[in-house]
Amino acid sequence: MEKLLAARLHAVKVRPYLADALFALHVVEDRSVPTMAVDAHWRCYVSPGFVARMPVEELAGVWVHEVSHLLRDHHGRGERYAREQEDREGRGRGARSEQEVRQAERWERLRRNIAADFEINDDIYDDLHGKGLPRPTGAVLPSLLRLPEGLLMEEYLRTSSLSGAATDLAWLDCGSGADGQARPWESGPDGADGLSRQQRDAVRFRVAEAIKGRPGSAPQGWRRWAEEAFHPPQPWRQLLGAAVRSAVSAPGAGGDYSYRRPSRRSAGVPGVLMPSLRRTPPRVCVVIDTSGSVSDAELGSALLEVAAITRAVGGRRDLVSVISCDAAAGIAVPICRAENIELVGGGGTDLRSGFAQAMRSRVRPDAIVALTDGQTPWPSAPPPCRTVVGLFPRPADSVDEEDPDYVSLDPPTWARVVTIG
Repeated sequence: MEKLLAARLHAVKVRPYLADALFALHVVEDRSVPTMAVDAHWRCYVSPGFVARMPVEELAGVWVHEVSHLLRDHHGRGERYAREQEDREGRGRGARSEQEVRQAERWERLRRNIAADFEINDDIYDDLHGKGLPRPTGAVLPSLLRLPEGLLMEEYLRTSSLSGAATDLAWLDCGSGADGQARPWESGPDGADGLSRQQRDAVRFRVAEAIKGRPGSAPQGWRRWAEEAFHPPQPWRQLLGAAVRSAVSAPGAGGDYSYRRPSRRSAGVPGVLMPSLRRTPPRVCVVIDTSGSVSDAELGSALLEVAAITRAVGGRRDLVSVISCDAAAGIAVPICRAENIELVGGGGTDLRSGFAQAMRSRVRPDAIVALTDGQTPWPSAPPPCRTVVGLFPRPADSVDEEDPDYVSLDPPTWARVVTIG
């Protein structure tokens, strides 16, 4: 135990951003474990014989390896991958003996473990002869099967059968924390000294904060993980569609009073006929930024969004109009087919004229959707309708905030903003 804990301290010294995770692991001695293994509840099962024959520096690398499985949620991802494969290939594969079923499960467990190790081992260690965190003896790398580095576990599983490594790596077993399949030696969810889901998330959050606080000290794989751990990529098409539907269905949008159906409140006022509030089809005006800073690909994406917006309002093309706008706004063009819309522009950017043109329409829109790269002045006051901004992303270094003439062009707070792409 003294040697094992000394190795953990060495791991913390050379990988300080993983300190919270390394100290969160609860050590369980178990001679039936081949080497070191973890379960999904952050228990680390250790073979005394394995510890005795490993150098302290390499043992520190095994600590980092095992905790990496848990931080990157390989157990949850492994289970999701297995469910997807079952749905894709079908559950019924004919009658198989119990031995065949067990053999298939062992093979699948090994495949997932190898793929998870490939994802981890290609960038968490120093050079083979480095003195910081040397790669442990027997650590597997993608180069073993001539596979590219830097891929995720799922990508390795989909692109290779991994059969070439199965015979030599039959001993490999990092526990259910690496592939989602429970082992006989594990304590399970009801065992002692496990972490709850909230505690596990808290550990991941602290590690992600430590990595982002010192971004230059962590490998690319860890920086990517920290960015996505609590800010996963958003399904922007669904978000944009939901924002548009929310805008056009908000109180006051597309609503008007009508005497065709008297209000139920008329019963409380004898002799008075009160109109009811009726929903009318909402009208949407799409303002597309056609300035020179918007690429052709982004303009094509904007036309796709126009078609999606049309579907969001029930497919009524007569209710959606499009305004091309660079420094000046064109006329509002009704939609016949989204792909046939001619976008004109190419100059500077001032969407204020596009908003003004939208509000001068014969029938005012119930919602305005602006598709832009954001490098534009915005109206000083919100328009009298709901506003959604679809923002084409730009790198942070595309503007110089130290320029004395720099003016922040962030979208206004009164608009619902969805990043496109």
